[in-house]
Amino acid sequence: MSQALDSITQRLSQLYTGAVHDVLRGLGHDNCVLPTELRPLDPTLKVAGRVWTVSGHIDRTISRHDSLLGWTTLLSKAPAGHVVVCQPNNKEVALMGELSAETLKNKGVLGYVVDGGCRDTDFILDQGFPVFHSFFTPSDIVARWRPDRYEEPVTLGTVTVCTGDYILGDRDGLVVIPQAMIQDVLDKTEQVASTENLVRDAIRGGMDPVQAYLKYGKF
Repeated sequence: MSQALDSITQRLSQLYTGAVHDVLRGLGHDNCVLPTELRPLDPTLKVAGRVWTVSGHIDRTISRHDSLLGWTTLLSKAPAGHVVVCQPNNKEVALMGELSAETLKNKGVLGYVVDGGCRDTDFILDQGFPVFHSFFTPSDIVARWRPDRYEEPVTLGTVTVCTGDYILGDRDGLVVIPQAMIQDVLDKTEQVASTENLVRDAIRGGMDPVQAYLKYGKF
């Protein structure tokens, strides 16, 4: 991971989704929030970083061997210092489990976001690997699912996510930042956070909320 990428990821990880959303909306980019059913497996863990995308589909003609080869190829391709964003195009099988989470974590992948299922929950929680998902199921991908595209745009809800974009997730949800906007969004969100600290201190000091808003232009 390059030094520049590490710096961007580090700055992004210090922010929170509400502030990033507000900045993106203020910049005219309000279609940035992933579907509300995508929730963190562990709400205490954030996910932040550059996106690497993958998609796939149900295929019940695939053999056990070919499905597992396809899945392990996906894990092998996932690059360190990135967040995997997966559109599996199904609501039937789990696209994350214990060994897969362990593999990605050990490779230096920063997190995994899937518009689909998860299993082996307790094991993944013990690993401390950030996973966002939409449902639980004990069903796996074996002889049922195959990946079909890597590093191409995927759509989750109404948001199209591209490899090279950035993503931030916390217990409030997930926001996607287009690659071309990341520096501007970081700068502006850090300014917003600084102003909110001033408002917070003013409220704690007894200032009326209307006066605080008029003074700082933020609430």
